[in-house]
Amino acid sequence: MFRKERTFVPFTGKIENIVGPSASFHGHLKAEGNVRIDGYFDGSVETTGNVIIGEKAKVTADITASNVQVWGAVKGNITASGRLEILPSGRVWGDIKVTSLLIDEGGMFRGKSVMAGEEQEPFALEPPTAPGAETEGEPKE
Repeated sequence: MFRKERTFVPFTGKIENIVGPSASFHGHLKAEGNVRIDGYFDGSVETTGNVIIGEKAKVTADITASNVQVWGAVKGNITASGRLEILPSGRVWGDIKVTSLLIDEGGMFRGKSVMAGEEQEPFALEPPTAPGAETEGEPKE
Protein backbone atom coordinates (compact mmCIF):
# COMPACT_ATOMS: atom_id res chain seq x y z
CA MET A 1 0.00 0.00 0.00
CA PHE A 2 2.72 2.50 0.96
CA ARG A 3 5.51 0.72 -0.84
CA LYS A 4 7.52 2.99 -3.05
CA GLU A 5 8.96 1.40 -6.14
CA ARG A 6 12.69 1.92 -6.28
CA THR A 7 14.25 2.45 -9.63
CA PHE A 8 17.62 0.81 -9.98
CA VAL A 9 20.36 3.28 -10.77
CA PRO A 10 23.48 1.50 -12.03
CA PHE A 11 26.93 2.82 -11.24
CA THR A 12 28.39 4.98 -13.95
CA GLY A 13 31.51 4.12 -15.90
CA LYS A 14 32.58 0.99 -17.67
CA ILE A 15 33.49 -2.18 -15.82
CA GLU A 16 37.18 -2.76 -16.41
CA ASN A 17 37.77 -5.85 -14.26
CA ILE A 18 35.53 -8.93 -14.30
CA VAL A 19 35.66 -12.27 -12.52
CA GLY A 20 33.20 -14.23 -14.64
CA PRO A 21 30.59 -16.73 -13.47
CA SER A 22 32.77 -19.76 -14.25
CA ALA A 23 35.91 -18.21 -12.70
CA SER A 24 37.45 -18.73 -9.29
CA PHE A 25 39.96 -16.24 -7.85
CA HIS A 26 42.10 -16.50 -4.71
CA GLY A 27 44.22 -13.51 -3.62
CA HIS A 28 44.35 -9.72 -3.43
CA LEU A 29 42.80 -7.74 -6.26
CA LYS A 30 43.89 -4.10 -6.42
CA ALA A 31 42.42 -1.97 -9.20
CA GLU A 32 41.85 1.64 -10.19
CA GLY A 33 38.57 1.08 -12.04
CA ASN A 34 35.26 -0.67 -11.52
CA VAL A 35 35.18 -4.37 -10.60
CA ARG A 36 32.44 -6.93 -11.18
CA ILE A 37 32.49 -10.37 -9.57
CA ASP A 38 30.12 -13.05 -10.82
CA GLY A 39 32.05 -16.15 -9.78
CA TYR A 40 33.84 -17.34 -6.65
CA PHE A 41 36.28 -14.90 -5.01
CA ASP A 42 38.42 -15.52 -1.91
CA GLY A 43 40.80 -12.84 -0.62
CA SER A 44 40.47 -9.05 -0.71
CA VAL A 45 39.36 -6.37 -3.16
CA GLU A 46 40.70 -2.82 -3.11
CA THR A 47 39.68 -0.28 -5.74
CA THR A 48 39.13 3.44 -6.13
CA GLY A 49 36.15 2.56 -8.33
CA ASN A 50 32.95 0.64 -7.68
CA VAL A 51 32.38 -3.05 -6.96
CA ILE A 52 29.39 -5.06 -8.16
CA ILE A 53 28.80 -8.51 -6.70
CA GLY A 54 26.64 -10.45 -9.16
CA GLU A 55 23.59 -12.47 -8.14
CA LYS A 56 25.32 -15.89 -8.37
CA ALA A 57 28.65 -14.67 -6.88
CA LYS A 58 30.08 -16.11 -3.68
CA VAL A 59 32.65 -13.78 -2.17
CA THR A 60 34.73 -14.35 0.95
CA ALA A 61 36.71 -11.13 1.06
CA ASP A 62 37.22 -7.75 2.64
CA ILE A 63 36.15 -5.08 0.13
CA THR A 64 37.33 -1.46 -0.01
CA ALA A 65 35.76 0.66 -2.75
CA SER A 66 33.94 3.85 -3.59
CA ASN A 67 30.49 2.23 -3.93
CA VAL A 68 29.45 -1.41 -3.55
CA GLN A 69 26.36 -3.20 -4.87
CA VAL A 70 25.67 -6.69 -3.53
CA TRP A 71 23.33 -8.93 -5.52
CA GLY A 72 24.99 -12.18 -4.37
CA ALA A 73 26.68 -13.32 -1.14
CA VAL A 74 29.58 -11.60 0.65
CA LYS A 75 31.28 -12.84 3.80
CA GLY A 76 33.76 -10.18 4.91
CA ASN A 77 34.08 -6.55 5.90
CA ILE A 78 33.04 -3.80 3.50
CA THR A 79 34.38 -0.24 3.54
CA ALA A 80 32.73 2.13 1.06
CA SER A 81 33.57 5.82 0.88
CA GLY A 82 30.19 6.22 -0.79
CA ARG A 83 27.20 3.91 -0.80
CA LEU A 84 26.62 0.24 0.00
CA GLU A 85 23.52 -1.27 -1.61
CA ILE A 86 22.30 -4.71 -0.58
CA LEU A 87 19.76 -5.66 -3.23
CA PRO A 88 16.82 -8.10 -2.76
CA SER A 89 18.95 -11.18 -3.47
CA GLY A 90 22.01 -9.78 -1.63
CA ARG A 91 23.48 -11.24 1.56
CA VAL A 92 26.27 -9.70 3.67
CA TRP A 93 27.91 -11.26 6.73
CA GLY A 94 30.51 -8.89 8.17
CA ASP A 95 31.12 -5.42 9.49
CA ILE A 96 30.57 -2.40 7.27
CA LYS A 97 31.79 1.19 7.30
CA VAL A 98 29.91 3.32 4.78
CA THR A 99 28.72 6.86 4.15
CA SER A 100 25.31 5.70 2.86
CA LEU A 101 23.52 2.36 3.30
CA LEU A 102 20.55 0.94 1.42
CA ILE A 103 19.09 -2.51 2.13
CA ASP A 104 16.26 -3.46 -0.19
CA GLU A 105 13.39 -5.58 1.04
CA GLY A 106 14.64 -9.18 0.93
CA GLY A 107 18.29 -8.15 1.32
CA MET A 108 20.11 -9.49 4.40
CA PHE A 109 22.84 -7.95 6.56
CA ARG A 110 24.38 -9.47 9.67
CA GLY A 111 27.18 -7.54 11.34
CA LYS A 112 28.08 -4.17 12.77
CA SER A 113 27.59 -0.97 10.81
CA VAL A 114 29.38 2.34 11.21
CA MET A 115 28.34 5.41 9.28
CA ALA A 116 31.42 7.28 8.11
CA GLY A 117 31.53 11.00 7.53
CA GLU A 118 31.65 13.97 9.82
CA GLU A 119 31.95 12.81 13.38
CA GLN A 120 29.04 14.14 15.38
CA GLU A 121 28.51 13.92 19.10
CA PRO A 122 25.21 12.46 20.24
CA PHE A 123 22.77 15.09 21.42
CA ALA A 124 22.49 15.67 25.14
CA LEU A 125 19.41 14.20 26.75
CA GLU A 126 17.98 16.76 29.14
CA PRO A 127 14.61 16.51 30.82
CA PRO A 128 12.06 18.92 29.38
CA THR A 129 11.26 21.96 31.46
CA ALA A 130 7.58 22.57 32.12
CA PRO A 131 6.30 26.08 31.38
CA GLY A 132 6.53 28.25 34.49
CA ALA A 133 8.92 25.85 36.22
CA GLU A 134 11.81 27.44 38.02
CA THR A 135 15.34 26.80 36.84
CA GLU A 136 18.22 25.98 39.13
CA GLY A 137 19.68 29.03 40.82
CA GLU A 138 16.57 31.21 40.42
CA PRO A 139 14.98 32.38 43.65
CA LYS A 140 11.47 31.21 44.53
CA GLU A 141 8.81 33.84 44.80
